[in-house]
Amino acid sequence: MHDPLVSTARLPIGSDADLAWVRQQVRKAASGLGFSLVQQTKLVTAASELARNTLVHGGGGHVEMTVLDDGGRRGLRLSFVDTGPGIRDVELAMTDGYTSGGGLGLGLSGAKRLVQEFTLDTRPGEGTTVTVTDWTCGVPSPRTGAP
Repeated sequence: MHDPLVSTARLPIGSDADLAWVRQQVRKAASGLGFSLVQQTKLVTAASELARNTLVHGGGGHVEMTVLDDGGRRGLRLSFVDTGPGIRDVELAMTDGYTSGGGLGLGLSGAKRLVQEFTLDTRPGEGTTVTVTDWTCGVPSPRTGAP
């Protein structure tokens, strides 16, 4: 199913200050769309990890932040794009605990667990694009037979 775009913003990722700006903008957008506080925190955490990877491993790049509306629910798609060296071994990079530097090894695999949709496109020598999408959760239905 094709997701109708509502709006897209492109934010640069070239410094630590940009990382903070990206986090702020993701939280602001998620809050404005009606994401719960837990959803906001998970999405901002994933965005923070992916933005840092874009800066540290990809040499910088940008994030495209797209507000989505499919008529029944609203969402936020974040595409982190760099033209760095790419990821040579995606399977290894997606392994819990793997780190190519001094990090905790939670970046890619951790980000994937925090969002509803995750795609990774990488080509060694050409760069990487990681796209995550999260959708607002509707109000839960009352349980049948609940007091």
